[in-house]
Formats: sequence, structure tokens, C-alpha cells
Amino acid sequence: MAPIAISPEPQPAVSNSATHSLSSVTTTYDDTLRFYLNGTRVVLDDIDPEITLLEYLRGIGLTGTKLGCAEGGCGACTVVVSQYNPTTKKIYHASVNACLAPLVSVDGKHVITIEGIGNVKKPHPTQERIAKSNGSQCGFCTPGIVMSLYALLRNDSSPSEHAVEEAFDGNLCRCTGYRPILDAAQTFSAEKSCGKAKANGGGGCCMENGGGSGGCCKGNGFKDDQPIKRFTPPGFIEYNPDTELIFPPALTKYSFKPLAFGNKRKRWYRPVTMEQLLEIKSVYPSAKIIGGSTETQIEIKFKAMQYTASVFVGDIPELRQFSFKADHLEIGGNVILTDLESIALKAVEHYGPVRGQVFAAVYKQLRYFAGRQIRNVGTPAGNLATASPISDLNPVFVASNAILVAKSLDKETEIPMSQFFKGYRMTALPPDAIIASIRIPVTSEKGEFFQAYKQSKRKDDDIAIVNAAFRMSLNTSNTVESVDLVYGGMAPTTVAAKTANAYLVGKSFTDPATLEGAMNALEQGFDLRFGVPGGMATYRKSLALGFFYRFYHEVLSKLEVREVDIDTEVVPEIERVISTGKEDTDSTIAYQQNILGKANPHVAALKQTCGEAQYTDDIPVQKNELFGCLVLSTKARAQILSVDYSPAMELPGVVQWVDHTDMPSPEANWWGAPVCDEVFFAVNEVFTAGQPIGIILADSAQHAAAGARAVKVDYEELPAIFTIEEAIEKESYFEHYRYIKKGDTEEAFKNSDHVFTGVARMGGQEHFYLETNACVAVPKPEDGEMEIYSSTQNPTETQAYVAQVCDVAANKVVSKVKRLGGGFGGKETRSIQLTGIVALAAKRTGRPVRCMLNRDEDMVTSGQRHPFLARWKVGVNKDGKLQALDADVFCNGGWSQDLSAAVVDRSLSHSDGCYLIPSVHVRGRICKTNTMSNTAFRGFGGPQGMFIAESYMEEIADRLDIPVEKLREINFYKPLEETHFNQSLKDWHVPIMYKQVQDESKYAERREAITKFNATHKWKKRGLALIPTKFGISFTALFLNQAGALVHIYHDGSVLVAHGGTEMGQGLHTKMTMIAAEALGVPLSDVYISETATNTVANTSSTAASASSDLNGYAIFNACAQINSRLAPYREKFGKDAPMKKLASAAYFDRVNLSANGFYKTPDIGYTWGPNEGQMFFYFTQGVSAAEVEVDTLTGDWTCLRADIKMDIGRSINPSIDYGQIEGAFVQGMGLFTTEESLWFRGGPMKGQLATRGPGAYKIPGFRDIPQEFNVSMLKGVQWENLQTIQRSRGVGEPPLFMGSAVFFAIRDSLKAARKQYGVEAEIGVNSKDDGLLRFESPATPERIRTSCVDPIVKRAFVKPMEGEKSFFIAIC
Repeated sequence: MAPIAISPEPQPAVSNSATHSLSSVTTTYDDTLRFYLNGTRVVLDDIDPEITLLEYLRGIGLTGTKLGCAEGGCGACTVVVSQYNPTTKKIYHASVNACLAPLVSVDGKHVITIEGIGNVKKPHPTQERIAKSNGSQCGFCTPGIVMSLYALLRNDSSPSEHAVEEAFDGNLCRCTGYRPILDAAQTFSAEKSCGKAKANGGGGCCMENGGGSGGCCKGNGFKDDQPIKRFTPPGFIEYNPDTELIFPPALTKYSFKPLAFGNKRKRWYRPVTMEQLLEIKSVYPSAKIIGGSTETQIEIKFKAMQYTASVFVGDIPELRQFSFKADHLEIGGNVILTDLESIALKAVEHYGPVRGQVFAAVYKQLRYFAGRQIRNVGTPAGNLATASPISDLNPVFVASNAILVAKSLDKETEIPMSQFFKGYRMTALPPDAIIASIRIPVTSEKGEFFQAYKQSKRKDDDIAIVNAAFRMSLNTSNTVESVDLVYGGMAPTTVAAKTANAYLVGKSFTDPATLEGAMNALEQGFDLRFGVPGGMATYRKSLALGFFYRFYHEVLSKLEVREVDIDTEVVPEIERVISTGKEDTDSTIAYQQNILGKANPHVAALKQTCGEAQYTDDIPVQKNELFGCLVLSTKARAQILSVDYSPAMELPGVVQWVDHTDMPSPEANWWGAPVCDEVFFAVNEVFTAGQPIGIILADSAQHAAAGARAVKVDYEELPAIFTIEEAIEKESYFEHYRYIKKGDTEEAFKNSDHVFTGVARMGGQEHFYLETNACVAVPKPEDGEMEIYSSTQNPTETQAYVAQVCDVAANKVVSKVKRLGGGFGGKETRSIQLTGIVALAAKRTGRPVRCMLNRDEDMVTSGQRHPFLARWKVGVNKDGKLQALDADVFCNGGWSQDLSAAVVDRSLSHSDGCYLIPSVHVRGRICKTNTMSNTAFRGFGGPQGMFIAESYMEEIADRLDIPVEKLREINFYKPLEETHFNQSLKDWHVPIMYKQVQDESKYAERREAITKFNATHKWKKRGLALIPTKFGISFTALFLNQAGALVHIYHDGSVLVAHGGTEMGQGLHTKMTMIAAEALGVPLSDVYISETATNTVANTSSTAASASSDLNGYAIFNACAQINSRLAPYREKFGKDAPMKKLASAAYFDRVNLSANGFYKTPDIGYTWGPNEGQMFFYFTQGVSAAEVEVDTLTGDWTCLRADIKMDIGRSINPSIDYGQIEGAFVQGMGLFTTEESLWFRGGPMKGQLATRGPGAYKIPGFRDIPQEFNVSMLKGVQWENLQTIQRSRGVGEPPLFMGSAVFFAIRDSLKAARKQYGVEAEIGVNSKDDGLLRFESPATPERIRTSCVDPIVKRAFVKPMEGEKSFFIAIC
């Protein structure tokens, strides 16, 4: 979010005092940029010094490269930059984040974008295989993923399976669950693409047959006259590396010239020699040195930093060299981190594994250092100069006693790394000096040990919570001679554990007292307070102790000493194997038709993989178009004292300020769904940080952002509420109150053998669709007409509110949606806020207006999944049969109601899980707080309700000492039994699937193996869970269960379909074209859906509730049936197999209508709250999942070893689409319950604001977070006698999400084993509040996992808050 403090007055790019000398130094510098783009030479003389490569590419129309986060964390902007690498002396094809790369950085290089490698008519094999393997759903992330794979193949045409899996560590996808992308990519791996491989019908690849010790024979001197046939999977284009874009010959002899260009506000310099760089620094020491720009661009974009003079040093060969010396390795300061990886491995080989220990540690830290795109440009000098307290490399440099060589024009200075960091983001580097090189000493041949560690929220591409590097030197009698224990994340700088270091010197390392003394010294040295900046005091302290404990025993194990108790099991860390998975491809054979029931790729998949699919911000800019940037509140609750936008109006390019005073009436400023209780623009008071106050319009997005930062808002802060507990205490609720009551719970409790109580807590979740909210509003010259292009799931509501703010009737507004880059419910209502504002701006100016939110803005304005808290009470008998449930359920609605009422209602209806409970009384309230307004998110309260159910099942099982799998089975509904809202369960298959999953996954055998594993492993624990789901399908608002469709048949027999649903990656258009093609008897290729628009299908419901295929599919079928009845005489005349072209032509000449308007409304439903009458849902989608995890209890690190999912989705319309939905939902659900945690700042200048913004702070699962073995199947072999949907299919978008909770409950299972070994268990049969029952909250972050353990290390690390002391962050759950 752009800060709204006034920007500094524009200053000259270079101060007057330095102008003359700097000018004399750079007078011979060139001002022309020359590079190649997709094989074509580009020469730029007029260069905007502030433009990034992404902005340039999109500005010239290459919109396949996307903007997803602007901080290099999602990979959507990935391009390939090919260049001669002065370190390796080879051409290297680097995957690069175009959103961070300065345009100046591509001089003399070849930039390759998604458009440059292929198109729909002639795709590159990477594009085709990902498309056909169902690796693209919404498609917004896809071009970046394709380019990461393309870069890998350009550098190694036969990569290993590990290299393939590692290639995507800088890319994120929110839709697919990653499995199909990896499957497609692995077809290029040496193992999978070898014609000799057993999987490909051969006798065995050399690596399969044990001959691969030196790698694949293809890369091992195999003679060209005896080639091994590269295996190409059936139906795919053959990959031939010889046909790739060549590296332009002109660039092989390109002479790099020093560059200087810019304007009065900013100047760029690109020296090409060390001397040139030092000359610039000597005359202008404050010039910003930029290597990879991985941090600088974030400072410019999000912190409004202004660097008037920047010096790009990425093209200075002297800074990118390395050399092996007798006692040290010297690396140039600007060696890229990718090269440092290979240099580290070469160093280990050169010096040997003992002397090379430090280099093994460097390599280990780099493996999980950011993503490949960052490592391809980031440098050790940049890492050191930014002085990040959580840098992964800096502790290694300090612990190894490395020497930093700083050079200025007149001298060279050697700075010991132990003296380099002076304070937070402060170093000892002289102002006129640069980091020329780093000298890393080798480890001693005898008696010296070196190791490095890191723990973060997510394994790949994540900043450390705590990291460390340890060096220890022992003499022959194992006495400590010297030691360096160095940590990151424990202080404002990389810091040595001085107390522990001093204690250890002179101690006998093998004496157990030494370990205890060192741990005590670490405790004293890192005496963190509870409210320490960054939070997690107990966890960080436990990591500091745990890392040393692990190191101590690793060293002991290498000493081979006797009579010492070595904890060898603590040494290994969790490592993943290459992930695999399978789908049951035969699940639909029994009911396949000509088209329906068959696997077909997403209709737009190839367009998406080729970068040709158009999203909202890809629409070409129109003449006279303006760009908008929102001015958002920075206070959670405050009176607005004044808004001064006059400074913004003085800035270049700024055109207009728009706020609530521009509304046609005060009433027009109000909106909401369904309750109209919030405003487009704040009036007098703000109720959440991120609430729009106004919008700046300018001639470019950059000028608009600068203008928004210049707007000054004065506030008077008011008390704010954040958590559910605070809201309950202050009785801050919305009016909505609902309950479901069945039976007599009080009587049931009296008659129950046991009554247990508990609290279930569950945090929210950010949607993190890859395409942020975007809108283009185009005013028309007549009658107040307006055309709206919006990334929304709800075109009709968009139309209605645009009409309101523009003061016209709805028939003057056309709302259009081509596709969304993901939605997940987040664009069901919250998209309307931006669209209404942009439409008003367009109306006000009479010019087209465009606005695409950056990731920060989107996250603070768009709302999240609702956090929930439930206080439950359950009656149960000794045999495990549930008797009664009473629960108060609270959700955090945020500052306005939005869809919170329907969300809490659905949670109540799902609070029974899959279990028959005779007496139920559940009540739901919405807490009114000062967070952003929480909204719809895939599952819509269902996952929260089911989480409550599974939480009380887990705790009851512990209290009764019954296996929870058995407790679930005892209480399952039986067919036709009624839920607590009196709905009979028809086509009920959960018990069948529960058994099938256990049998197919060998659950019982694995449970036994896990019990044995946990008994023999002290620090590693495994857990297993088996979770069922039933998810009700229908909008709970009755009127929304309707849909319309329009079908046209043209003369040539082609079919155009329009319906009310929007395509957001879920494959809705694919399924709808299949339904139309099957109904009309035409080839699938003859049916087309152009867009969703309110002038073709009116009064649509939002695309949500997993009901869109049911509703729109039947509406299309209805329309097709009308046309078929009109065509019946012609089919009789020309034959039933006559082509549609012939039928349509004949019908047209007979003046027969070839268009039809279809309609459908869901029958039988209509529930009444209170009386508990009527049918709430049309049917239930069901499923069962099993998950197995391994947890490192010393650190809280974990991995999912295996997941098995089985879903009952009826008769699948398209199994490819449905498997994609299941896998994607599972991984999204896994993220909800594990890695994804939202935090708010409690105090400081950002008090009340969301802290976890963007991919750097908010962690969705990545490629290497998915289950290592990921198996998915659909229920088959049953009859769906009562299912009255199209094709007898079930909705599949939302139901599988809760299956991801199996990972959470498997982690809980592992933690029970960890606690049990220390005697901490639930007290049997007693409803105690102070026993060893594990009360585990969601999400299961590494911090929560670790602090749920009870071992002596975490106990001694426990940090107790002082009286009145609060945590640094607010966790809202």
C-alpha cells in the first residue's frame, strides 16, 4: 500500500556540489540502451530511468508477462535474460523477475518473453505439455511458470528430476496444487525423457540400471553417432533443443559501454569497469549501488524511497570472479548467487569435504535462499550491504571469520566480518567504497567443524525466522580452542552469541556439562522479551537453543568418542524426496458419452501457456486514458480531520482528485452485499486501515502512485477492536443472529456418560489470487452509457452499483468479464468497491480510467476468509456415541457485514461434520471489528464449521482413549438419516469412501509403522489422519439459485454460448462448452464462449457456491433443447448425423430461430431458519482424505509424506477439470490450516495495519510443500439415484478444500506422540482444563508446532510476558 505521507520535494538528480565532478567522470558515457528482445534488436535512446523491465514489456504490448506482486515473490513476471556470464565464461539463460529488473540491466543481453518462444498455432513443447497436462487453471501465473521451465531447459536440455522440481522455487500458483505442472515438467527430465527408461517402455535408463553414478550417459560423452532417442510422451510435440532461439551472434562480441541517462529527478549510471565505479563513488559517495535490485525496487515501490542517482554494477566482470587460494576462497562481491551455488560445490570438491565444510554450509543456505529468479541476480555484496538481520549468508560469513575487501579509488580496506555490522541496517563500509570481494577461509583439516541452519515459515523462497552458522575448533583432547556461534533473527543485526562463545572456550566438548553450560549461556545471551519486534519470542529462543543442540550432537557423532551419550537422531533435518502422484484415470469410463465424462484440457489452457489469454489489465490502453491509485486510510479507526490533496496536484501527470463529494448524492456512496452498510469513500471517519478515502487520477500508473503518496490526511485516532475475544468482551456484534436447534440438548447432557467442553480457534486466510483486483471503465458519449471491464465474479452486482454511482439506469451499463486470474470468492463482492470508484472517476472526467491494485493494496482492501472461534460442549456415551452438541460460534466479520451472515449460517449447518448427533443447539454471531471486511472464500463457512466438528471429535477421542478414526466411524450418518437441520442424506457414500481410502492407502499398516517409528525417534515424529467431509451445495439465499444462458447457432454451424458464470480458472467455460456440444451433437471445437456480459445474460448470480456448473449447465441445456426441437425436422430430413452447418443453413432459409434463451432454477430447496424447516441444500458433495506427515519437533519443521483423497462428485463432466479442482483445493486447504497466517501490527507507526502483506510475509504453499506422494481418485461403482443435476454431477470447487485439514490433524497426531514421550497426555474421562490435552489451534505454523511440544529445550526457552506486556503482532483468530 502506498504510504500517504508527503513525498520529499523533488530534488536534482545530483546535488549541485557534485554535478561538475560527476559530469567530468561520466562525460564519455553512452546514453543508448541496446539489447535483443525475442530475437529482434532493440535500440533505445530516450530511456525512463525509473522504468522496470516489466513496465517496458507491458508498455509495448507484450502483456503475457504478468504483474503479480511487484516484489519478486510470486514469479508471474518471469522472463529469461540470456547473457554471457563472466564468472562461468558461458552463455547463461537466467530466469528473472521482470518486476524488479531495471531496464538498464538488460543492455547487451537477450530478453526472451513468453511470446518469444511459441504461440497457440506453434507452441513450444513447454507450453504445450503444461497446457495438455492440465497445469493451467486461471492461467495468470502460467507464463512465469513456463519461462522458469524454459530457462531450465535452455541451460540443461536433460535436467535431473531434482533440478526440475527445484526450478519452480520462485513461482507460486494458487489454483492447480502444482501436481500437474510438475508432472508436465518432469517429462523433460533425464529420467523421464530417456527412450531407454522403463516407464517409457525401454529396458532401463543407465541411471535406473545402476550405471548413473556419473550422471546420465547423454551428458557423459555419449557418441553423437549413437544417440539415445529422447522419449516424447504420446500426443506431445517433440522437444528438440537445436530449434531454440539462438543467442544473437552480435551479442557474443558486444562491447559493453558505460551508460549514463535520466532526467532531473533521477540519473542512472552503468559503469563496466571497477575503476569507473570507484570514480563515481569517489565524487558521489551517496549514489545507490544496485546489483540485482531485489531489495531496492521493493524500497522504491512499497516504501516510496527515492534514489536520485543509481549505479548498476551487474556488468562489471572484475566483481564476478572467484579464485581458490591455499587457505581461502575469494569471491567477487557481485558474483550472482546461482553461480555461488556452483562455486560452493566446486570448492567442496577442490578442498575436500573436511576443509570444505564452510562451503557446504554456503551451498546449504543458498538452496532455500529466495527463489531461482532472485538467486539469478542477487549477490553476496548486496546481501552484506543491506545488512538484513535475517540474511541467510551473513551468519556464515561471520562465523567463518571471512574478510570483506572494500575498495575505494585511493585505497583497499580489509574488514573482518565480525566487525562489519554496526547496527540495524548499518555497516562499517566506508561511504566511498564498494564491496570488491569476500575471502572465506577454509575449514581446518583437523578438529574444526562448521554447520549452518535455517528455519522459516515455508521451506522454499522464504525469509528466515532464525538462522545460524556455527564454527568450532577442538584440539586433540577435544577441548574447545575457538568457537563462533552466529545467529540471524535474534537481534537487529547478525550477531555472535558472545556469552556462549566465551563460555565454551577451554571447555571439554565431550563433557555433558559443556552442553548444559552452553545452553544456559545462550539463554542469558538471548533473553528476548515477550513483545520483542518480530514476535515469536519463545519460538525464536527455542530455535537458538535447538540449533546449537543439533550442532553439538552432530559434532559429537563425528568425533567417534565412546562413553558419551550422543543424540544421533537429532542430527538429520527433514529432506523431501521427488514428489509423485497418481489419478484414477478410469473413474469415468462407465458413464462417458460422446463428449461428456471425457478428459479434456481447459479450453483456454494453450492461450494461457502462450501468454495470449487476455486479463483485465491486458486490455490495450485507450487514447486519453487515465490511471487511478487509491488513497487508503492508515489508521484502523479514526476521525478524519483533514484531507489535503493539493500537493498531489502539483506533481507531473496528475489530473484529478476524486472522493465522496463527487458522488451524485450522499446515498450513492453507500454499498454492500446484502446489507448496504459501507461506503465507497470514507466520510469523516475511517473504520479500518485500508479503507478508501479518495483516488488520484494521472496519465500513468507511476504518476498516480506518486500523487497518492503526496496526499496528506490528518487523523484523530479512536479505540479499535481487532480480535473476536475483544469483540465479545465489548459486545461488538452485527445484528445478524441465527441458530439451529434440534432435540433437547439439556436433557441429553444429563443422560450422557460424559460431557466435554472446549474451544476451537481458526485463523483467516488471504485469497492470494495471482491477478489482483483490476478494472477499466470506459464512458460512452451517449446517454451516460458506461462499459466496465472488471476482474469480478459478480457482473450483475457490478452493473447495479456502477449504475448507482453514475446515476443512470442499469440498462446503460454493460459489465464484461473475459476471465479472472483467480477469484476463490474474493471477487464476489469486494471487487465492487474498486469498480464503483473507477466508474465514478470515469464519469467525473469523461475519460477511460484504469486501476489495477498492487498486491499490498489488494490485501488490505479485499478482505479474507473469516477467522472463527467456537465454544463447544458435547455429550457422549462410553461407547463413543455422540448425544448432544451445544456451541456458540463467532466469526470475525471485520468492519462491515459483507457476506458474513451467510458465512456464519453455513458454518452452523456444517458444525455436525459427518456425524449424527441427536440433539443439537448451535448459535452464530458476527463480531464487528476494525479489520478489513472479511468476505467469501472457497468453502464459505463450511470449512470453519467442519473444523469445529473435527476439533471436538479429536479432543473427545483423546478424552475417551478411543482412536479418533474409530470414533468417527461409530458416529457416521447412515443413508437417509437426517442432519440437525432435518435434511435427509441421499446418495450418502462417506462410509464407503472411508473404508476404501483406508484399504487403498494401507492405512492400518501405516498406522502400525508410525507407532513403531515414533517409539524409536525422539525428535522426529510422524502422524496420520483420516478426515471425511460433506459439503452442502446451493446458495443459502434462495433467490440466487437461478441461471440464464443464450445460445446462438450461425450459418456455418458454429455455436456461440453465453451464460451467467465467469471463468476464473475453475474450468466453467470448458464444462459449459462440453454440455452444449453434447446437447447439440457438434464437435467441441465448434462451440465458443467469448465472455460473460450483462447485455447477453441479465440478472445473473455470482459465480460461487460450487453451483455454477449445475445452474448454468442446465440453463445451457435448456436453451439447446429448444434449438434441438426446432432442428428436429431437419435432422429427420437430412439424417441424425448431418453436420450442423447443413442443418443451420436449411433452418435459416426456412426462417427458423437459431437462438434460444435458456433458464434454470434449482428445485426443491427453501430452508426456514428458526422453525428448522425446509430443504437447505440440493445435495451434498462428499469426500475422505488421509494424510501422513513427519515433524521435526526440535524446529517445528514438517513435511507431508503422503496424501490420499477420494471424492464423490457424481458423474464427472470432465475428470481433468475436476481432478484439478480437487488437487488445487486440497493444497489451498493445506495452506489454510498450516502455513498461512495473518498478523497485524499492534503498535508503532503501522499500528492496526496488516503486517503479512505480499508473498514475502504471507506464505501460501509452494511447489515443494505439496504431499510427497499425492494420490487422488473419484468414487466409482455406485449409483446416484437421487441426484438431479446436469449429467448427475456434483459441485467440486469448494468441497475438497477441507480435505487439506487432514494435514493439520496429522500434525496434531504427531505432536500427541511427541508430548506422550514426556508423559503429557489428556486425562481420560475427565473434562479438565489443566491436563495434558493438546488444544491445537489453526493454522499449524512451525511456531505453533514447536511451542506445542513439551521437551526440556522448549520449556527452558519459554518467554513469559511481563505484567501488561503484549505480543508484537496481533493474531486474529
